[in-house]
Amino acid sequence: MTAPTMPAQPGEDTIPRPVPWRRMAGVTWRQHRLALAGVAGLLGALAVALWVIGSSLHRAYGAAAACHPAGSVACQDAVNVFNGMDGFLANGIIVQVLPVLIGAFAGAPLLARELETGTFRYAWTQGVGRRRWAVAKLVMLALVVTVSAGSFGLLLSWYYQPYFAPGNQGLGLTEVTPFFPGLFDLGRVTFPAWTLTAFSIGALAGMLIRRVVPAIAATLAVYAGLAFAAGGFLRQHYLTPLVTSRLNVPESAWILGQWWTRGGTTLSQSTMRQVIDTAWQQVAPVVSGISQKYPAYLSVLGYLTKHGYTQWTSYQPASRFWPFQWIEGGGLLALSVLLIAATIWLVGRRAA
Repeated sequence: MTAPTMPAQPGEDTIPRPVPWRRMAGVTWRQHRLALAGVAGLLGALAVALWVIGSSLHRAYGAAAACHPAGSVACQDAVNVFNGMDGFLANGIIVQVLPVLIGAFAGAPLLARELETGTFRYAWTQGVGRRRWAVAKLVMLALVVTVSAGSFGLLLSWYYQPYFAPGNQGLGLTEVTPFFPGLFDLGRVTFPAWTLTAFSIGALAGMLIRRVVPAIAATLAVYAGLAFAAGGFLRQHYLTPLVTSRLNVPESAWILGQWWTRGGTTLSQSTMRQVIDTAWQQVAPVVSGISQKYPAYLSVLGYLTKHGYTQWTSYQPASRFWPFQWIEGGGLLALSVLLIAATIWLVGRRAA
């Protein structure tokens, strides 16, 4: 009987030994090096562009902030130079698509491609096992993606720093609040957290749908819905908002809502519009220039206060920026862990 057809001898180990984790890391790298190179190339190219543009932006801000006297023609020109720079990046919307692009094109095909082509069956017979196969792919690539996004997030924070500087409004420079919707997601904590979440959504979508293109589309849709829900509804409730009747709410605060009361009763917007119109006609002076409108507005507010009307403001102070960053980042990290765990569990239950 020849060796290839000879039956196994008693006591002979015919079960493949598990592949060591270090070898699985090498295999995972070889299989997905193109996707990782694409992520690195995208973030690297954008990092170089941000560094070049950001250096000019910081120089323009420094020149405008240090210019004296502030009302001179030269200083006004410096302010205009800063305010006119990089409008396509100032609101952060363009950069916000990076996490979902990484999740859709690096996370979604991760398992979907092998499930779609059937090559996963070969991997499971080589001493790997389905769960070890999934863990090696998901954990390694998730770490690489998160670390890369974290490094890029540091550069983003540096780039947008001039827009958050206190006192910009007094100098006429562009100023945004720390909770500005287009920039809060780009923080040093939230940007890598959102990137990891997008990657996890893509991996789970690939496991459930088992087709690359539909999994990419599902990742884009789910991520968009989650980002809209977080920014539009959830974020403002991370901590209980402060409520005040003072008129001098800090300009850097995130104003959530304003309403009027009289005698403890909340008044509707239509009622207050009529009251304010009447008060404006009675106490507001006739103005010919914009500079006189703000004192007239204060006169109207004073009139309403004397007649028992109180304006209330609900807001989140700028001092809560970092607590909000850590709350959102921690929540996204927990969600990502659950999504990756669910993906590994589904891989273990899938029939070969």
